[in-house]
Amino acid sequence: MTPDQDAKLPWPHAPLHRLGERGIYFVTAATYRKLHHFRSAERLAVLHRGLLKVCADFGWRLEAWAVFSNHYHFVAESPANAESLPTMLGLLHEKTAKWINKLDHEPERKVWHNYRETLLSFERSYFARLNYTHRNAVKHGLVQRAADYPWCSAAWFERHTSPAMVKAITRFKTDHVSLEDEFDVAADW
Repeated sequence: MTPDQDAKLPWPHAPLHRLGERGIYFVTAATYRKLHHFRSAERLAVLHRGLLKVCADFGWRLEAWAVFSNHYHFVAESPANAESLPTMLGLLHEKTAKWINKLDHEPERKVWHNYRETLLSFERSYFARLNYTHRNAVKHGLVQRAADYPWCSAAWFERHTSPAMVKAITRFKTDHVSLEDEFDVAADW
């Protein structure tokens, strides 16, 4: 391969997004350098509300979510196709970054880094990620019972789902779920 041909190869610096298919997606987004820009109840509430609102506005049906000081996860069913995901997350990230930067008097600071999505095409993978997302605050040591963390879907899930289904979902093992979630979250919420 010549140096000219080598220069034309795409550099794999970001995850590849393949969003043509309608389906259920697991999404993780992180702040730049995993910094804790959303460290407080007020800041988490704004990010949480923003996530719920943009998903509703773009027709993404949330099934599980968890919002933290430096990242979030969600499982959602896309509208007719998933091509709106980058625009939707771009809007969420733009609005929350502007708000947090105004609050911190840091107008030009980069807040968000990137996101990863996975199309969940196997039932077991879907159920494991639902459980993983609901219980993520427990994994990070913020609460002992997932439903006690106010910025996740665990309490909502328990209220709106049959006890048998809640029990079935919580039985799915999450220790083999392959995803990047090495975040040190802030405990002051």
